[in-house]
Amino acid sequence: MTIHELKTATLEANRAIVEAGLVLLTWGNASVRHPSEPVMAIKPSGVSYDALDAEAMVLVSIETGEVVEGTLRPSSDTATHLEIYRAFPSAGAVVHTHSARAVAWAQAQRDIPILGTTHADHFRSAIPVTRPMTAEEVATAYELNTGLVIVETFRSRGIDPAAVPGVLVASHGPFAWGADAAAAVDNAIVLEAVAGMALESEALRPGLAAAPEHLTEKHWLRKHGTNAYYGQK
Repeated sequence: MTIHELKTATLEANRAIVEAGLVLLTWGNASVRHPSEPVMAIKPSGVSYDALDAEAMVLVSIETGEVVEGTLRPSSDTATHLEIYRAFPSAGAVVHTHSARAVAWAQAQRDIPILGTTHADHFRSAIPVTRPMTAEEVATAYELNTGLVIVETFRSRGIDPAAVPGVLVASHGPFAWGADAAAAVDNAIVLEAVAGMALESEALRPGLAAAPEHLTEKHWLRKHGTNAYYGQK
């Protein structure tokens, strides 16, 4: 992949989350990791999506966090994206939005429970919410600490980030990732969709239990397991 191709993929991912209705104003960003170089491309901070082109994407070193190419400041969430890439090898692209239903769960500080097969097709278990960040974490290196609390959540709870490619940051909003830009965008779309489905399901039946594991595992494995058979080869 060339640097131009990396920037183009990043631009397309940012446009895709707007087109999917996940972003209002400039409330969102997407980044893509280069498959063989220790760099990522990310949307510039606060720039209208209508004003973006591939060359506006900012190239950042994953190792140091320094801008290595670009004239604009990278997204304010850059340090969070970097920490996800450093900790989760399965993440080839990261999407952050403030999509309404996912934010509702984040503000309620609740996991999105796995209530059915739509959820299980993309996320093997509940989509976790992080613990609330401390005053010190917010005051010092806020975006870096956001990434660190995401990583802490997955490690402390024994969650595989390749099997659950998304998280809710408490009182903030969702981050999703995937093997490439298209997968990360898809996972962000699905995360918002299942957040809405779970809200409506709980409204219809308060205290609804999780779907049976034998059913959710079947749906996860038929798409992602060793003997997956969903779709075409």
